[in-house]
Amino acid sequence: MANKELIDALNQDLALELGAITQYMWHHAMAEGLNSPSITELFKKISIVEMKHAESFAERVVYLGGTPVTKPSEIKMGGDLKKMMEDDLAGERNAIKQYKAHLKLAEGLGDPVTRRMLESIIADEEGHDDTWSTILGIKSLLEE
Repeated sequence: MANKELIDALNQDLALELGAITQYMWHHAMAEGLNSPSITELFKKISIVEMKHAESFAERVVYLGGTPVTKPSEIKMGGDLKKMMEDDLAGERNAIKQYKAHLKLAEGLGDPVTRRMLESIIADEEGHDDTWSTILGIKSLLEE
């Protein structure tokens, strides 16, 4: 029997990814300013990575006997380019924190496949944290 707590946790993660996809896509479409051409490409590139994460979470939920959620988490839109990057950085940091907690849950349940999936996704999210914190000139999550 699948663990409902783990399925619920992975659905929370899926909701974050669905929100991130939409947020990054809108930022890609709406960004303006002198630095926007290079930043909009980052928004687009990261949105595609987040789509792959969403697919992984959804597939794992189904494998564990659950039904994937379709409603995204909160989406932050608007503002200038800097605010968009700050909103995306905050989203990445929130995801990293949540995914690490869910990784511990998977470990505790003896689920190495979910643990490895989360480790891989966390590595991607930490890379996104590094991208935004470097551009914004602030400390990365791991430096704090």
